[in-house]
Amino acid sequence: MGSPNHWDWAQMDERCVMSSFGKVIKQAARLQQQIEQVQAQLAQRTVEASSGGGAVKVVARCDGTLVSLKIDPHALDPLDVTLLEDMVLGAVNQALQQARDVANAEMARVTSGFRLPGLM
Repeated sequence: MGSPNHWDWAQMDERCVMSSFGKVIKQAARLQQQIEQVQAQLAQRTVEASSGGGAVKVVARCDGTLVSLKIDPHALDPLDVTLLEDMVLGAVNQALQQARDVANAEMARVTSGFRLPGLM
């Protein structure tokens, strides 16, 4: 039969582990709430990009959706459709990259303080 002191230490260790686990769960719940708030804000925030000297303008939300695409009628050349396609792709990709950069920066700001006890 083991000593009573050994059993007391085991129970104490278990309580410490459960207490730490409870703190992690609470911290994760707070983090999830903050992430949801940031995602809602990002869905409203927009970035704008252009190409062809402003001939093509794109507005995108920071959740990765496109809001608008404007093409200056002077940029339309039926003999050079490829140029217009390239300008549209360039502006769209630039806007989406800006949106990703903003979203990543905001998420990093929210999650930077999250620590797992014993792992960091």
